[in-house]
Amino acid sequence: MTRLHDLSLVAQVDALRRGDLAPAALTAHYLDRAERFAGLGAFAEISPDAARRRVAELPSAPDGALWGVPLADKDLVARAGTPTRYGSRSRADHVPTASDPLAAALDAAGAVNIGKTSTSEFGLTGFTEPLIHAPARDPWRLTAGAGGSSGGAAVAVAAGLLPAAVGSDGGGSIRIPSATVGVLGLKPSRGRLPIGSGFDSPDGLSVTGPIARSAEDAGFLLDALVGLEAFRYATAAPGDGPFVEAARREPRELRIGVTTVSPWDDTEHIELDPDARAAVDTATAWLSDAGHAVADADWHPRGYAELFPVLWRASAARLPLTDDDMALVEPLTAWLVREGRRLSTLDLLDGLTAARAFERRTIADFSAFDAVLTPALAQSPQPVGSYAGHSPERTFAMQVEYAPYSSFVNVAGLPALTLPVTTDADGHPVSVQLIGRPGGEAALLSLAAQLEQQRGPLPHPPMWNG
Repeated sequence: MTRLHDLSLVAQVDALRRGDLAPAALTAHYLDRAERFAGLGAFAEISPDAARRRVAELPSAPDGALWGVPLADKDLVARAGTPTRYGSRSRADHVPTASDPLAAALDAAGAVNIGKTSTSEFGLTGFTEPLIHAPARDPWRLTAGAGGSSGGAAVAVAAGLLPAAVGSDGGGSIRIPSATVGVLGLKPSRGRLPIGSGFDSPDGLSVTGPIARSAEDAGFLLDALVGLEAFRYATAAPGDGPFVEAARREPRELRIGVTTVSPWDDTEHIELDPDARAAVDTATAWLSDAGHAVADADWHPRGYAELFPVLWRASAARLPLTDDDMALVEPLTAWLVREGRRLSTLDLLDGLTAARAFERRTIADFSAFDAVLTPALAQSPQPVGSYAGHSPERTFAMQVEYAPYSSFVNVAGLPALTLPVTTDADGHPVSVQLIGRPGGEAALLSLAAQLEQQRGPLPHPPMWNG
């Protein structure tokens, strides 16, 4: 028997537009699953009454790219009348009176919001275990965390609690949790999509992007996001065409670079898990068999470990936190904010200058390739609570050791996606990362779809059939 969440996002949209599926029935299905599997920690807030009112207000005929599609805001996106806590005890009672542009634009596109997906405090960490509510758990192994900061969104997609999700990525926040739980997470190029919330920053690290179960679904959602009225100034390279179509066509022969080098190798203890290495080897073989020119990427990044912490601390320093708020935030947040506020103007300018130089060098180093393949993560998913009780400095280093291949892509402004290609000995998905040229999302989606065809269907986590 086919259940509604067995259908792809594209299939659900087609059924809604044909009239074979009603928005009320689809919304009820996902609300039921969100509430029944609340123990996964995917949602910071479930809003059944607001969702049903929204369905009742929809135009009777399909109107908008996301008409009738149940989605949820990441808990960094303000929505008028809905508790928006930013994963923080300092905002426990916060109910916005106005919506951020992303929330308003998704409404205008016809989406039905069913709540808030959980995030780390202010989206600052690569794990989603905020003290204000239960952690987001990997649906494949409930003792493990889901990664972050879009951990709730990735869990919701992996467990069939949402057909797809919209996340944000400032240092890996879409790709890390997507790789952890075995779904596809796409970080667009800098300038493709704005962040759409109150967390934009002058460093240009953060972007909005899709989390989905397939390249086709990710392409469809990316098309919908690019078409949102709030994002009209977003860039589009000539010849992109619809991204969903890119995921449906065979890629031309491409030049693929492969590397397991990370820009943290000289300063942190980066040890690549055998399963992660095997996933890269498998994807390399598949891409070569498909006719692509695959070669090692000769890449030797320098200076990154000095520049990125400056940017991250400066981003934290901009949070509107009072002394009273600082007494409520988590130790890592407090450390990042205080360290960031100690930075001088010259420190910040030097950091931004170094970041732009790193961007130019990385684009030049990767210029021989249409895409670069790396591990998605260096380690297997970590147990819930692994990051607790350590000094802020050690907690930061542990995140780097888990996901050393993520944040440099944000600094370089490049598009990247993670997708599962293999499984470990326990049948859990293991992912790789593909990094594209500036504006190269279409090529990445085409490659991802090709890898999906070679991989074949993956199993679902246990609660999928519940």
